[in-house]
Amino acid sequence: MPMFQPSKRDGFVVAGFDGSGDGQVLDLDTAVKDGVLGGVVGGEVIAAAVGEKLDLKKMIEELDIPEIPSVFICPISLEPMQDPVTLCTGQTYERSNILKWFNLGHYTCPTTMQELWDDSITPNRTLYHLIYTWFSQKYSLMKKRSEDVQGRVSEHLEALKKVKGQARIQALKELKQVVAAHAAARKTVVDEGGVSVISSLLGPFTSHAVGSEAIGILVNLELDSESKTNLMQPTTISLMVDMLNEGSVETRINCTRLMEKLMEEKEFRSESISSHRLLVGLMRLLKDKRHSNGILPGLSFLRSICLHKQVRSLIVSIGAVSQLVELLPALEPDCLELALFILDTLSALPEGKVALKDCANTIPNMVRLLMRVSESCTQYALSILWSVCKLAPEECSSVALEAGLAAKLLLVIQSGCNPVLKQRSAELLKLCSLNYTDTIFISKCKLTRTIQ
Repeated sequence: MPMFQPSKRDGFVVAGFDGSGDGQVLDLDTAVKDGVLGGVVGGEVIAAAVGEKLDLKKMIEELDIPEIPSVFICPISLEPMQDPVTLCTGQTYERSNILKWFNLGHYTCPTTMQELWDDSITPNRTLYHLIYTWFSQKYSLMKKRSEDVQGRVSEHLEALKKVKGQARIQALKELKQVVAAHAAARKTVVDEGGVSVISSLLGPFTSHAVGSEAIGILVNLELDSESKTNLMQPTTISLMVDMLNEGSVETRINCTRLMEKLMEEKEFRSESISSHRLLVGLMRLLKDKRHSNGILPGLSFLRSICLHKQVRSLIVSIGAVSQLVELLPALEPDCLELALFILDTLSALPEGKVALKDCANTIPNMVRLLMRVSESCTQYALSILWSVCKLAPEECSSVALEAGLAAKLLLVIQSGCNPVLKQRSAELLKLCSLNYTDTIFISKCKLTRTIQ
């Protein structure tokens, strides 16, 4: 049986082990030359840190790198190796992982499933050096960038305390770009008291130019309870409502996301969102066909608003029910679930039921969604259909049966979904049959029609 022969230069096998020439032997020089390590300056690897020994485990944990060279990955855990060891087959693993494999009674190579003729493990120092050098380089660059970012954030925060007018807007624009791009910048803003500095710029006389940039920063930060409470001032909420109606789509989305964040606070009062102007602006965002990226944050915010009972009647009064029903066919699955939750919640109100019944597309759209997207969507659609058909059995049952409801309900009953949904489907089917004789009901069910 061919045996792996280590390179005289203390190399390691990247692929292949049988000496057939398929395997590629790498050492430090080859790895740098071929670009495995990345960034080379003047033909030498960038130093990780002068006079400082960095911990490999810490570097791996702190670095968020989407692509890591495959030769650094343990075939067992699929994680970067910190203590690579090589078996007699030439395959390399993380020491702790291969020892666990042996402790389970396996005496084979996990990758090749060959029986081991030698159970010793050899530290692969060249591979360790490659891994350490690669991560050190990345870590060093990350730290340098982080320090640069922190310095820029501090400068912008100091400038915001002094400058006004166009200079203030420019400082906010630059800070927003840094905050959006770097986690270190977001942390620095919070740690250096930047939240209060930026929040203080929002008031009754704040221009939309300043307000939109400030909110674009705040929405990306981790806000504590005190910061949220400060932002719940009526003048600040009023400014955000104005920008929700008149700002750019990015500003409107940011206002939506920030107000939803504020609603997470226990001290949030429903009076803050009991605003006709707020809800109208929110529905405009949802219906904006040119900018569909506002639909998900808009629906998420509207769902949070619906959790406050005092505001539900106001939502119905602005015509939100029919507008949401008309949106359903074009929504993505994650948006659909939110929209159906909102409609189901509003169907608990007498005026909500009436609004759903009066919308011509309510029943056809709900029937179409049964067993289509998810069990949650089916649950909400069934609940809405029940509310509407219960309100006007004779009128709505006829429309529902014509839309193919009977076949869909039978499909739910025969499926493996939640027993509660099956029970509700049986009850709805019975409700729809009350106004017909058996023969007429069966004829109206159109059970021979193919379910689309």
